[in-house]
Amino acid sequence: MFEAVPSPYLVPFDGTFEVPAFPTAPPDSGPSGKSAKKALKDRIEELDDLQRMLAAQDRYSVLLVFQAMDAAGKDGTIRAVMSGINPAGVQVFSFKRPSALELDHDFLWRSAIRLPERGRIGIFNRSYYEEVLVVRVHPGILDGQRLPYPIDPGVIWSERFESIRDHEKHLARSGTVILKFWLNVSRNEQKRRFLDRIDEPEKNWKVNAGDVDEREHWDAYMKAYQDALNATSRPWAPWYAIPADDKPFMRLTVSEVVCRTLSSLALAYPEVNADDRRELLEARERLVSS
Repeated sequence: MFEAVPSPYLVPFDGTFEVPAFPTAPPDSGPSGKSAKKALKDRIEELDDLQRMLAAQDRYSVLLVFQAMDAAGKDGTIRAVMSGINPAGVQVFSFKRPSALELDHDFLWRSAIRLPERGRIGIFNRSYYEEVLVVRVHPGILDGQRLPYPIDPGVIWSERFESIRDHEKHLARSGTVILKFWLNVSRNEQKRRFLDRIDEPEKNWKVNAGDVDEREHWDAYMKAYQDALNATSRPWAPWYAIPADDKPFMRLTVSEVVCRTLSSLALAYPEVNADDRRELLEARERLVSS
């Protein structure tokens, strides 16, 4: 199994992660604005090359998981980082409220059937982690899940963390490279972005009153994120808590983690053996002479 690449935003594996200790803004010395956008273009070119080798080698699959509070920039980050990648090699799924069919299965089922095959990059815009985030903040949702046993609030979350860890370790053993990004936006920056969406009519579709209502549960969400990241950040399925108040820096940082991780896999184009090469040269001679 691969191991996480180092980063100042890598969530530790020993359960010591604390939300207040991780910044929402980039460091003063970090790239931002035009410099970050220019650097992102270079990373996109690198990622395009890496994705081609990933597809040709057909040995690994890559799963990128994005979780965040509303307006943190999940959609924009996915779009920006993947903008120069062959769309045939990438698949994106967004997870909303579970359907009746999905509720008739375990909570991991609807994401498991959408996992990327070898050679492809799969992206989850929200994921099975909603079951230990929004459902934990609003535990009444559990009443509609028709669970077969009485719900014990003191046990269910640790059980779900255990299921997630087991699931991700199985995927990692099977060749899925898992990278999980929590886009760590501040409450003040979220407020500014909500106001921007409300004040600009062409952005009204991006926000609704329910999004604003959820701000009342901010502290509960931060506690849920802290517990979830502590319980599930592992070397084979790491979390990165990315500062999200500056969008160019956030997007660049995500792209750097993805590129460095793929580079660590020693991806390469398959080599043609001598017999196959001889057949290709014979085929070339036929093409030239035809």
